[in-house]
Amino acid sequence: MSIQWKGIMPAVTTKFTKNDELDFKMFETNIKAQLDAGVHGIVLGGTLGEASTLIDEEKRALTTTTVDIVKGQVPVFINIAEQSTKQAILAAQKAEIDGAKGLMMLPPMRYKSGDAETVAYFKAVANNTSLPIMVYNNPVDYKIEVTHDMFEEILVCDNIQAVKESTRDTTNITRIKNRFGNRLKIMTGVDTIALESLLLGAEGWVAGLVCAFPKETVAIYELQKAGRIQEALDIYRWFMPLLELDISPKLVQNIKLAEVATGIGTEHVRLPRIPLQGTERTHVLNVIEQALKHRPTLPDYKNLSVLV
Repeated sequence: MSIQWKGIMPAVTTKFTKNDELDFKMFETNIKAQLDAGVHGIVLGGTLGEASTLIDEEKRALTTTTVDIVKGQVPVFINIAEQSTKQAILAAQKAEIDGAKGLMMLPPMRYKSGDAETVAYFKAVANNTSLPIMVYNNPVDYKIEVTHDMFEEILVCDNIQAVKESTRDTTNITRIKNRFGNRLKIMTGVDTIALESLLLGAEGWVAGLVCAFPKETVAIYELQKAGRIQEALDIYRWFMPLLELDISPKLVQNIKLAEVATGIGTEHVRLPRIPLQGTERTHVLNVIEQALKHRPTLPDYKNLSVLV
């Protein structure tokens, strides 16, 4: 499957049982809801997927299970977030064996690598896998920025093809387009500036609140693509209080609580995370309640005429 770097790609949550085991039944319920909504890919093991708490066997089980559920309808990606180049290469090779069709890849974890080290890290992994790679550029949360000069160096690797653009600077989209044209595809990675990013030229959206509201998320993408901007904007404005739950240290708990409200998830998280409590919980529940009360009626977004 050749990767089409476009559309909505949920960064799905990892579902756990109350006994802290992988909950494949609820996980399948959510994945099927994403597919039914019309998403264009599935991203596993990201921040929302509680990657740092998963052991290797769990990551591999999530990959093979998702591949089996999806059955080739959309590509399955696994996030690479490792502490050493050796571990990252092994993770990429296991992902390929397990049926993933692409990688989302962060710079080295824990150690704040310099520019040359970061470039060498990405190139080493790219040269040891045939899978296409989307670089996750999130200096706000992970403290390492992949600059345009660094992209110039790593794009000698043909399988480095896209960026999950999470610098939170929308002007960066235009700078990337001006410098790299179509060589580097852009997937916006910040929910609260997603529509703006799409209108500025991002090809797609690696989304968070899509985990609980898949149809609304895909509708925004399809409407703006068809040039029906006001309709996309109306849904986006309704969505914004929910989208703001994604730019919080408690984004996992927030979004899992939203998944409970829409019937496609549970609240179980893995320690050291604990479910929301007190005023935090009350606030998030109120945001979700108000959103559900005013949930928009969606157009037939799967059958729109797309602007050329």
